[in-house]
Amino acid sequence: MSGTSPGTPRLFSRGSWDEARRVADILRGETVGGALLLAGAVAAMIWANSPWSGSYEALRAVTVGPAALHLDLNLAAWASDGLLAIFFFVAGLELKREFVAGDLRQARRAAVPVAAAFGGVIVPAVLYLLVTLSTGADGGAARGWAIPTATDIAFALAVLAVIGRYLPTALRTFLLTLAVVDDLLAIVIIAVFYTANLSLPALLGALVPLAVFAVLVQRRVRAWWLLLPLAVATWALMHASGVHATVAGVLLAFTVPVVRSERAGGPDAGPGLAERFEHRLRPLSAGVAVPVFAFLSAGVSLGGLSGLATALADPIAVGVVIGLVVGKPVGIMIATWLVARFTRADLDESLAWVDVGGLSVLAGIGFTVSLLIGELAFGSGSERDAHVKVAVLTGSLIAALAAAIILRLRNRVYRRIHEAETVDRDGDGIPDAYQRRP
Repeated sequence: MSGTSPGTPRLFSRGSWDEARRVADILRGETVGGALLLAGAVAAMIWANSPWSGSYEALRAVTVGPAALHLDLNLAAWASDGLLAIFFFVAGLELKREFVAGDLRQARRAAVPVAAAFGGVIVPAVLYLLVTLSTGADGGAARGWAIPTATDIAFALAVLAVIGRYLPTALRTFLLTLAVVDDLLAIVIIAVFYTANLSLPALLGALVPLAVFAVLVQRRVRAWWLLLPLAVATWALMHASGVHATVAGVLLAFTVPVVRSERAGGPDAGPGLAERFEHRLRPLSAGVAVPVFAFLSAGVSLGGLSGLATALADPIAVGVVIGLVVGKPVGIMIATWLVARFTRADLDESLAWVDVGGLSVLAGIGFTVSLLIGELAFGSGSERDAHVKVAVLTGSLIAALAAAIILRLRNRVYRRIHEAETVDRDGDGIPDAYQRRP
């Protein structure tokens, strides 16, 4: 953008090299997880629509766990309540690390993805409510307002790996952070709006092992035989309280310190406890927890083309699809533009608003958490839950295809930026673009 003064703030400018490397490592792990997620979802859909669909439902209904502790749950419930707690623990660690030690500790950098995440929650919810109200759906349909508000990290990044190989690091970081903040907002929504029966003693009881866990990790204790039982106790009590158990994963993550203590050498002495936990648990989250949840949640019998048409004609399904495909990109774009407007910032000179638009459309992939909220809103296995699953899959597929078209049109520009970001003339392992020059 010629004519812009040197001191003008930039949106999506290049960050630090350490942060670029860390984000690249995360994206590689999430891409593998995304591929496994897709495989699990496809396998579930094939099985649920095969002559052996009864065995799929029987598998979901298998009950395991101690009845005395009210943890005799079926496998589908263990996946949504238990495995997703691991996913949200890792997401919480990632978010805390970004804001404490990453590039987003700078308020001007953090403002963009945080504002975009809020925009990507508010507008889809409003559109969903407008659609369901205008089409005459009954009052119970409003319970699903939060379904199109979440972005699936693994699914979106898997698509990005295929269509946006040369996407600039700043845009990749934006999508990753937006998706994490987005999912954390979804957890707050679940805790506040989808808690039907609250048991205050159990909720207060959950604070005891949580507090002990916090004290131990703040003292840099890493012994799994101490921390794991405390984490499980926090999760079990949170589950018993009526608040969705995945909230425990976020709360536990927020207690973990990000940087080393001064006695241990301070921030420059290597990775902190949060980064160590994240490194160990991310493969479990991306490679096991999310794909298994997808396998046990995505299977829905379509009943052929007529059944698919019936599902997509439901006002709830229409609201979900419009929320994901239209509401997400519109909300993210409006919020990002407002940040630029009020901070008088310009886009980085190598980018255009169409690039932000492509990522905003990609954020309409709302698989994992959207399915979870659909189950909470309408009941697992209900007819409306089945329609929500069809709508989430349809909306996510449309968003992925639309984003692929938009971002592919700019691939030549991204390749040029990528080449500039990887030139290392002095051979020190740090690309020249990331080195400060006098």
